[in-house]
Amino acid sequence: MALINIKIEGQPYQVEAGLTILEAARQCGYDIPSLCTFNHGECSQGSCRVCLVEATGARGLVASCVYPIAEGMEIRISSPKAVEARRTSVELLLSNHNKNCQQCSKNGNCELLFAARQTGAREDVFVGDKTPVTIDQLNPSIIRDTSKCILCGRCVARCTAAHGNGILGFENRGFSTVVGPAGNRNFSDSPCLLCGQCVSVCPTGALMEVSEIAKVDAAFKAGKHVVVQTAPAVRAALGEEFGMKIGTPVTGKMVAALKRLGFAKVYDTNFGADLTIMEEATELLNRIKNNGTLPMITSCSPGWVNYAEYYYPDCLDNLSSCKSPHEMEGAIIKTYYAEKNGIAPEDIFVVSIMPCTAKKFEKDRPELSNNGLKDVDAVLTTRELGDLIKRSGINFNKLPDEEFDQDLVGTYTGAGVIFGVTGGVMEAALRTAYYVLEGKEYGNIAFTEVRGFEGVKEATLTLGGKELKIAVASGMKNAKPILDDIRAGKSPYTFIEIMCCPGGCVAGGGQPFVRPNLLPNEDIDILDTFKAKRANALYSEDERQTLRQSHNNPQVQALYKDFLGEPNSHKAHELLHTHYNKDRVRFN
Repeated sequence: MALINIKIEGQPYQVEAGLTILEAARQCGYDIPSLCTFNHGECSQGSCRVCLVEATGARGLVASCVYPIAEGMEIRISSPKAVEARRTSVELLLSNHNKNCQQCSKNGNCELLFAARQTGAREDVFVGDKTPVTIDQLNPSIIRDTSKCILCGRCVARCTAAHGNGILGFENRGFSTVVGPAGNRNFSDSPCLLCGQCVSVCPTGALMEVSEIAKVDAAFKAGKHVVVQTAPAVRAALGEEFGMKIGTPVTGKMVAALKRLGFAKVYDTNFGADLTIMEEATELLNRIKNNGTLPMITSCSPGWVNYAEYYYPDCLDNLSSCKSPHEMEGAIIKTYYAEKNGIAPEDIFVVSIMPCTAKKFEKDRPELSNNGLKDVDAVLTTRELGDLIKRSGINFNKLPDEEFDQDLVGTYTGAGVIFGVTGGVMEAALRTAYYVLEGKEYGNIAFTEVRGFEGVKEATLTLGGKELKIAVASGMKNAKPILDDIRAGKSPYTFIEIMCCPGGCVAGGGQPFVRPNLLPNEDIDILDTFKAKRANALYSEDERQTLRQSHNNPQVQALYKDFLGEPNSHKAHELLHTHYNKDRVRFN
């Protein structure tokens, strides 16, 4: 990449051509106040005007987030004109903002408040009408509060970048403008996938997950036997809630915190992931053997399942009938675990700690229940778990490392761990499919062909003397061409993994916010690779495990021997499999 010469505050620098002023300034050590989602590689339209600077060759002040650098450009960040303009921009945003900061769930993570402090914005400099408070909370996953929206457009850009035809846009004109689904409908009346990618980039409290902490509190108060399980991606990000570096694995401290919070049992959803592989790999091999519907597509991601039901109902038979891992584990806890411990299933309350807001919707699906009882009763995001720990007064950083409960459904393998990153479900399935078809373990254990953060990854493997062509996609924008080929009857694949969130669960909509101005101990370069940092924490834990293939999990083996019979048995189908809704509103 060619280098060009610029000056910032009179100091000469060489930077890569093609950068914006904001990007170049950050590389040179300057932190221009802004509301840009720099870490996700997407910028707004420069509409907030918080990052205004002076630059030679420009007429007046320019928004540094969208204005490109040029050879010989001189940039002034601290000139009186630029400083005053940025302060005025923030004051104007504040004049139309619902400033109930104490009650706001974004308190402590609000970028608007951070920008106000940076720019020295004064309170109530501009006074006038405010956007009315309109709360959209008709779905179980996401809350939208129009009175806190600053119309930056970051959620619109993120939704579109991740999923193609995003469901968010600017509605109405002038002072009446709001951001929301078409026609300013609520999320429940739109084809929203409830993935929470919009929440992950919202700078204020305009978009947040629906908190279920009160549900958990009520279960404890009612004397329920409260069991908690944690998804693999949570351990790779929870430490960020307590000031740790991105990608710091905190499995032991997380377990210690959950035990101190009073949960009767602390289990790892990785057991459910191992169970998923046993069911899913068997289903795949049965489809191949019996000329079943191919390609088969994974069904662990509830956002992806929502997308399939909305846009590709004719392809629902291609989805594996397996429930997602936390739903499988919930079903086993309320049957096998309940039976072994002599506890009535209705007295058990299962809490899932997930990196995903769509899991909140998933747990309420009527298909994911048994004998009138939900498999899972409450879902907390990684952020909510952080809030729960902070509320309790636990000093997370000083906790010892402790182990998950190991009885009945506590053991897991490395294959279960890697479910949290794109390609992980595929790799875990291949480890077991290889064993079944070849009669021996895959020598290298890791199928690195399906690793990485490309939008679509392809590989061709030979298993049991047969050629198996596979694909991995994350983000519906990347999955759409694959699905179009299936619809057209020309897909070359046998097995496909699809995850809703780009990069997989490590970048789920319920994970800690990744923002340069909220992570002062991080280098800018690290922010561009936060998915890889979190993924490496999972791959490292996989490598540390003695057992790394799901079929070698002794407690999974015992579960089949004592309770389920065999993978894909009648009882396994009753508890561990589901079906999909072909009658949801169509948007294709």
